[in-house]
Amino acid sequence: MMMMPDRPTPKRSGAATILTDLLEARTGQQIAANRSWRIETSLKPLLREHKLPSLDALVAAMMADQQGNLERAIVDMLLNQETSFFRDPTAFDAVVEVVDRLQEGGLGRRPRIWSAACSTGQEPLTLAMLFADRFAASGKAEPELLATDVSETALRRARAGRYSQFEIQRGLPVRQMIDWFDPVDLDWVAKPELVQKISFRQHNLVSEAAPAGRFDVVLCRNVLIYLSPALRRQVFALIASVIRPGGRLILGAGETALGHTELFVPCDDRRTAYAPVTDRLPGS
Repeated sequence: MMMMPDRPTPKRSGAATILTDLLEARTGQQIAANRSWRIETSLKPLLREHKLPSLDALVAAMMADQQGNLERAIVDMLLNQETSFFRDPTAFDAVVEVVDRLQEGGLGRRPRIWSAACSTGQEPLTLAMLFADRFAASGKAEPELLATDVSETALRRARAGRYSQFEIQRGLPVRQMIDWFDPVDLDWVAKPELVQKISFRQHNLVSEAAPAGRFDVVLCRNVLIYLSPALRRQVFALIASVIRPGGRLILGAGETALGHTELFVPCDDRRTAYAPVTDRLPGS
């Protein structure tokens, strides 16, 4: 059989290289050369808004913007904000198991959960719905939910809790949609009492200290795959510094801690859940 030659890796333009380097410098996220098409696709709305004909013109305008507003907008639009409600149900099962175990053990405080890189909010809202439904009749305190993201634009959408018909249908069961969202024009808006269960904050996983306090569960899903190996190790260490012994780190379905850190070990029962190696954790 004749072997076909490998397809050549697409070459980036000078502007595309500047923009991808900017994204990596600000967030640690990388765009592979074979996905360079995503740069112009993601930035087309910004080109139209500023009436710019090309990426080269966009870079020139960014360099001339002394306030940095255009640079921040570019980074926001290049971030991969793909998410949905109840994405990978096994991950949420793992979170519920940790909270149940803690409460059955007579925990004298509210369990704490950190949804890192929460994007436009579907993950923390899913958690808020799960625990509100679960503990409505039990009288037990719902977990404390912290949700963070590097993008202030994504966080504004998360705080507003407003989603299109397409977004609301991605994974959200009809009962939860009716119970927790109201139709407004052509969108659906989360009820204020649901959004208020979550504390939203801007946070950069690769350049800022971890949020204050310790957490029983940290969800950091589908972001590490965009980071370099060195930054992955850095983020694992950051999470290890704030996760409680007996807690769980939840990764995305296509991610693993194996080969990237010695601070977490897989849980036999959940393929996306990892337990901290507690004797190596600071302060444990």
